[in-house]
Amino acid sequence: MTGLVSHRSGICAEDAVARLYTRTGATVIETRWRRPAGEIDLIVREGASVVFIEVKKAATHAAAAARISARQIGRIQASASDYLSGEPDGQNTDCRFDVALVDARGCIEILPNAFCA
Repeated sequence: MTGLVSHRSGICAEDAVARLYTRTGATVIETRWRRPAGEIDLIVREGASVVFIEVKKAATHAAAAARISARQIGRIQASASDYLSGEPDGQNTDCRFDVALVDARGCIEILPNAFCA
C-alpha cells in the first residue's frame, strides 16, 4: 500500500470506529488529537468518563494488534495525561484506553481497557 492509500485507509477506519462509539451513546470530542508526546486517534466521552482510543487497521485483527508497541502505548499515555490536565478533575478524571482493531473487511473489534495488563 502506498503512503497516501494507507493514510486514507486509516482515516476511514477511524471514522468507522467513531461512528460505532456514537451509536453506543458516546460523544466524540476529539479526532487525531496531537501533542508533542504523540497523537491519540479518537477521544470520546461516555458519561463522565473519557475514553482514549487507538485505531489499528490491517488485514486481520491479529495483525492490527501486533502493530501496537510498548513505545506507542507510552506516547499515548503521555498524550492522554496532557489531555486530562485540561479536564475539570484533571488527572483524577475517570478514563480508559481502548484499542479498536479494524480488519480488511472493515469489521471492528473493540478491546476495552487494552492497556490494563
